[in-house]
Amino acid sequence: MSTPDLSVIRHVALDMDGTIYKGSELFPFTLPFLAQLRELGIGYTFLTNNSSKSVEDYLAKIQKMGIDANPDQMYTSALATMDYIKQDFPDLKKIYLVGTASLAAEFARSGFKIVDGDNEPDAVVVAFDTDLNYHVLCKAAWWIENGKPYIATHPDRICPTNLPTVLIDCGAICAAIESAVGRKPDAVPGKPDPRMLNGLMRRHGIQPHEMMMVGDRLYTDVAMAQRAKAVGVLVLTGEATRQDAEKMDPQPDFIFPSVRDLGNALETSRRK
Repeated sequence: MSTPDLSVIRHVALDMDGTIYKGSELFPFTLPFLAQLRELGIGYTFLTNNSSKSVEDYLAKIQKMGIDANPDQMYTSALATMDYIKQDFPDLKKIYLVGTASLAAEFARSGFKIVDGDNEPDAVVVAFDTDLNYHVLCKAAWWIENGKPYIATHPDRICPTNLPTVLIDCGAICAAIESAVGRKPDAVPGKPDPRMLNGLMRRHGIQPHEMMMVGDRLYTDVAMAQRAKAVGVLVLTGEATRQDAEKMDPQPDFIFPSVRDLGNALETSRRK
């Protein structure tokens, strides 16, 4: 398989935690990299599977770090989930949600009704819930066991952090539900589902070989790029190691220590 041509890249989809920052700390090379993309005329969008925060929350977070971005440059697994439901199941309006208050508000703003455990929902949505409540989880499992459509925002098992703890993510919550009632989610619209990248390509009018997905995880970021036939780049600032990537089949199109090295490669490709 031939190596993709970096000189034709028109848009970069950037994973966030583990790629441009870790936890609450921005990598020192992130702002220069974004400036480099702008100088090269390459657009970029921030993608994250972390559904614990709304778009507004994420914009506020990265703006505090010094990144200037607008809502059109942010796409989360929660937005992908809402888009999926609206497109494929337009009659599903009442949601029983395992998720944060911030996420519940975002669903409500998008036209969904969040119901409590005593009211029958149209579907159950499970997300990354940093305020996970045992009784909410049990009620979600009950509705799922009773056949309600079951959608998870993303499959990540843990969320990267620079703190001395393990952040149990959406995939691990779904694993608990599966262990209890024997059922996997019916759909998982976040990474590695290609819908996220396909939507960006439609929005910007570009072809897969002109789109690059950059992230620190093989089974979400790189796998989504491969499924969307876009250019997949692994950076070694988060979860996956070079040894992990060498075991993947097919392997990422490119592996870089960080986005700084990627930026330099993109700039060099423009000079040839």
